[in-house]
Amino acid sequence: MAPAEVDEAHDVHCRLDELLAERGLTLTRLADLVGVSVVNLSVLKNDRARAIRFSTLQAICRALDCEIGDLLVLRRADAAAPAPDASGPTRAGGR
Repeated sequence: MAPAEVDEAHDVHCRLDELLAERGLTLTRLADLVGVSVVNLSVLKNDRARAIRFSTLQAICRALDCEIGDLLVLRRADAAAPAPDASGPTRAGGR
């Protein structure tokens, strides 16, 4: 299977900093809870990660009592571009 193409109009942002602050946790404490190195969590926190194992993602969400969508969000690279019109055409399948 070929890797998915990168969509340069969007990028994935990790909200780990915000979630840690809301919960009063440090990156070191989260690393202990999850069983992942501080360095690996730092790479994720600073949006430099190119991949993440599902098991790591699940462990982080369990430790932070959050959903995956609370941790990872898709943001537009060009924030000035207008959002798509919600009343526009839908994709096949009723979405």
